[in-house]
Amino acid sequence: MLYLLYEWLKDFDIPGWGMVPYISFRSGAAVLTSLLITMGFGGKLINYLRLKQIGEDVRDLGLEGQIQKKGTPTMGGLIILASIIIPTLLFARLDNIYILLMLITTAWLGLIGFVDDYIKVFKKDKEGLAGRFKILGQVSLGVLVASTLYFSDEVIVREKVLGVSGDFKKEIVVDVETGMQEVRYITNDVKSTRTTIPFIKNHEFDYAWLVPFSGERGEFWRWLIYALAIILIITAVSNAANLTDGIDGLATGTSAISGATLGILAYVSGNIIYADYLNIMYIPNIGELTVFIAAFIGATVGFLWYNSYPAQVFMGDTGSLALGGILAVFAVAIRKEILIPLLCGIFVLENFSVVIQVAYFKYTKRKYGEGRRVFLMSPIHHHYQKKGIPEAKIVTRFWIVGIILAVLTIVTLKMR
Repeated sequence: MLYLLYEWLKDFDIPGWGMVPYISFRSGAAVLTSLLITMGFGGKLINYLRLKQIGEDVRDLGLEGQIQKKGTPTMGGLIILASIIIPTLLFARLDNIYILLMLITTAWLGLIGFVDDYIKVFKKDKEGLAGRFKILGQVSLGVLVASTLYFSDEVIVREKVLGVSGDFKKEIVVDVETGMQEVRYITNDVKSTRTTIPFIKNHEFDYAWLVPFSGERGEFWRWLIYALAIILIITAVSNAANLTDGIDGLATGTSAISGATLGILAYVSGNIIYADYLNIMYIPNIGELTVFIAAFIGATVGFLWYNSYPAQVFMGDTGSLALGGILAVFAVAIRKEILIPLLCGIFVLENFSVVIQVAYFKYTKRKYGEGRRVFLMSPIHHHYQKKGIPEAKIVTRFWIVGIILAVLTIVTLKMR
């Protein structure tokens, strides 16, 4: 919205108005606005939720501090959603296909989570929205995201042209005034389903390689394989974030760390100078996503003001499903989805701890007649709670691990 206003008023000599086109300026404005929304209106919403007795019905799992959490307001994810969407609408370019895709993702998964929380709180149904409907919503979003990225003419990458020998073609550009010579790669903009492979030089993988035949049938199968991959990523990360949201501040802080890392990757991928220097895939117009992720970081950090131990509000599925889905779609858009297991390692660990626990329990029940467990309780953060480690210490240690994984993710830009 601010950018549109800039276009109308750019001919007027307004002091400081020339900063508006810069992504860095609008990203800073987005993160500050997001923080102001969470800090300014978060407390009011929490008081309203408490007044209406919209509280969490905590099941007694025998964990320390559970009784004190009973009745804590939930559906606080509304604060996160507002703090992401409003600054994005204000400061991002709304004619950018990636921004529109992220806004749809935020609203879509936020709505699914809201319906789930509404059923739990107001209908007194502890199961919430049926799992098949959650999955249907996530699959539908995956199809939309995959179709947009695959078919939209605005989604392109700039690739270097290979010569006969396999080396990149170069051209010598001579500055007429100075006579200085500069060697440049020959590039062209193409539609592609390529994505980044970490730790490998000239590190791209193309989903199209999985379908060697061409023609209309090949086109359909290429899209289908790409769509299935996107659906799997969105569903897995979204549900993993939901599982991680089990103790105060864990999902929020972990999401903020992952979001900041993805913001760096988006910025360098959308900046032709940095992309060329780092020898990574340049994606035109993707840098605008830095504004969105700045709002995301502000929303998650601001929400920690209320969600850190002891939490004044829980985000509920309204927030957790949206956070995971946002990180997944963002990573796909900037073509870094293969880095998700590393960057979102905490989410992956939480998810796999549940899978391992359930699988081992069923296996031992069939073999020995009684179910046995690998962990004292899953997801794994409850395992550490059962061992008597204070909740705040568990969260802090998980954040530290998340920061280490984030650093390793950034290091992959040059370590290959």
